[in-house]
Amino acid sequence: MTGPGVTALLDLAGIFVFAVSGALTAVRRRMDVVGMVMLAEATALGGGVVRDVLIGAVPPAAFTSTGYVLVPLAASALVFFWHPQVARLLPAVLLFDAAGLGLFCATGTLKALHHGLSPLHAVLLGVLTAVGGGILRDVLAGQIPVVLYDRQLYALPAMMGAAVTAGGAGAGLREGAVTAGAAALAFSLRVLAMRFSWRTPRPRGVPE
Repeated sequence: MTGPGVTALLDLAGIFVFAVSGALTAVRRRMDVVGMVMLAEATALGGGVVRDVLIGAVPPAAFTSTGYVLVPLAASALVFFWHPQVARLLPAVLLFDAAGLGLFCATGTLKALHHGLSPLHAVLLGVLTAVGGGILRDVLAGQIPVVLYDRQLYALPAMMGAAVTAGGAGAGLREGAVTAGAAALAFSLRVLAMRFSWRTPRPRGVPE
């Protein structure tokens, strides 16, 4: 499979896990099926839409590919009918969110690189791709976005995953392997931060 083909496949995987995260959040907030679909679509596609607009890839992929719309619908259907099983399978929202974070920071960075951005700017857009959907999800669900108080390492794992992606791509490594490794790194850091309560520091003098 070609590099762009691998990127597209991993992008769809990221869309699916982010959509599951959004749909499970809707269940927890007692939303109906309309709210569930809207939250799943916003979580899955929000960051990618903003990224595509910024790099000039318009119309965004979310509006040109049927798969980008159908995958969140499939995730919504899965959660709608089997959310107790999905929630029991893994520690639900946060674990799916960590998986989406890892995949999106890598695929977002690669897409920015393919459009000619420098590694630094590609990393920034990779982070935006990863956290943008989560911000929309939290705002729509009436919660403070996690990224605004990065107390369990949310944006930081995405930044590290994006940096590894840009570095590996610049070194000429295979995109599929680089993306998988970077996504696994960001996912692992996020999960370990949740498990061991790793924290980013507050400003000096601000109490816990």
